[in-house]
Amino acid sequence: MRTLPLSETTALPFWRRPIGLLVLMAIAMPIAFSTWSALLNNFVIEAAAFDGSDIGWLHTVREIPGFLAVGVIAIIMFVREQVLGMVALIMLGVATALTAQFPSIGGILTLTMLSSIGFHYYETVNQSLQLQWIEKAKAPQTIGWLMATGSAATLVVYIIIMFTWDRMGLSYNLVYMVSGSITAIIAFVALVAYPQFEAPNPQIKRMILRERYWLYYALQFMSGARRQIFVVFAGFMMVERFGFAVHEITQLYLINLVANIIFAPLMGRVVTLFGERKALLFEYAGLVSVFLAYGGLYYFGWGVVLAVVLYILDHMFFALALALKTYFQKIADPGDIAPTAAVAFTINHIAAVFLPAGLGYLWLTSPASVFVLAAAMAATSFALAMLIPRHPEPGRETIFSRPVPKPAE
Repeated sequence: MRTLPLSETTALPFWRRPIGLLVLMAIAMPIAFSTWSALLNNFVIEAAAFDGSDIGWLHTVREIPGFLAVGVIAIIMFVREQVLGMVALIMLGVATALTAQFPSIGGILTLTMLSSIGFHYYETVNQSLQLQWIEKAKAPQTIGWLMATGSAATLVVYIIIMFTWDRMGLSYNLVYMVSGSITAIIAFVALVAYPQFEAPNPQIKRMILRERYWLYYALQFMSGARRQIFVVFAGFMMVERFGFAVHEITQLYLINLVANIIFAPLMGRVVTLFGERKALLFEYAGLVSVFLAYGGLYYFGWGVVLAVVLYILDHMFFALALALKTYFQKIADPGDIAPTAAVAFTINHIAAVFLPAGLGYLWLTSPASVFVLAAAMAATSFALAMLIPRHPEPGRETIFSRPVPKPAE
């Protein structure tokens, strides 16, 4: 595996450049992970009779590796980030392929843990490589296009599931096996076919916590806590309360994917035009409304049509989260990106370790209260986003800070 500086990659064909690898990674990861997510609620209910408490514990187990993502810093002392990302992606694919081989609560939790290690370590490295390899001026739109690419790949998978699940009598085992294997094969090809790209700024290979990043850390914490409620309980609600079957859940995901393909690049453009502050304020205000309406589904008995609309809006608002990445890129020292990506993933998953299990018990008595709590979290994120300056930069991370004066020449 030869090392190639980023400045020399323009001579390569497009598919072998860093952006080509990022595109390939954006295609590979969702094939396994999104398929696992789409089938999960139906699979665990049918195979292991999960209730709200069980699904909460499953997602708590799933988030433990995210909490331990800071371990990436120790690994990259000996392994290049690019290699670690591909190995983690292979692990995600293999674990997904084996998911239905162990249809018991113990087997499901074990395979969930293994696939989650692959997913979270891959995502930590992927975020770091994106911010190192993509120019700041192009980052919002490029990341938006990468999100759209991943959604397009997943769209193809979901269309296949939707049109073949009933007609061909597909099994959970077959679908998990095929999707996981495809991801693992793509990752292996990427591991051996690409040179090792060398960013111009060497990364610090130790854990760092910088006081001036405190707002980014706080927003990451609230994002992780809030997102868990959507990931764990919004889809579970569609199956438990409204009786959605596999193909119906897949249809709902298809709508989200099409919306993401269309709007993710536009979201990147919005961030470029209006800045991270306004983009995040719009996201968090929208999420407050959506989560309160989710609560109303239970409290007032609103119907399935509104539930579907809210689910789609919820997913679209989350697409603006790319603004949090570019906010950090603008305020960070170039050498801080890799270690801070690992630290941020850990902070993002602090609440994720205990929140799903705890709220699983609350779900058994008051599902509406779970979504009201999510609305409160989104409101807290809105208040924090008010502190982001219009033009963030090193030394001006919040509206209260001022740039450090440049030394006299």
